[in-house]
Amino acid sequence: MIVKVLLIASVLVSTAFLLRGQASGRRQAVQRMAFVGFAGTWFVAVLSPDIVTWVANQVGVGRGTDLVLYVLVVAFLFTILSQQQQMRALHDRMAKLTRAVALKDALSPERLEQESEPTAPRSND
Repeated sequence: MIVKVLLIASVLVSTAFLLRGQASGRRQAVQRMAFVGFAGTWFVAVLSPDIVTWVANQVGVGRGTDLVLYVLVVAFLFTILSQQQQMRALHDRMAKLTRAVALKDALSPERLEQESEPTAPRSND
């Protein structure tokens, strides 16, 4: 039962994470700390798989491997959402840069008329 609550909560948190918007320095720090915690937990799980089975039994999952799968799916979800936010921010920055370059290189109406007038062909005399 506990694992169901945790899995549903993780989806709700990841949805809020996605809807929240731009990543701030604080959020990036939290992401880094979460990664360090995840890595530490991973080392413990590799070195002592019995602990994972015990934790799985405590939260209502039959096997430790199932718990590892659930945790990896949630971690993957957070990773995908984080990448999506980064891509969106990059797209927004690229659009602003493109607009700025287009405005900088835009021709005035007078200059546009000058460049569009046909020039007389040169003679090779």
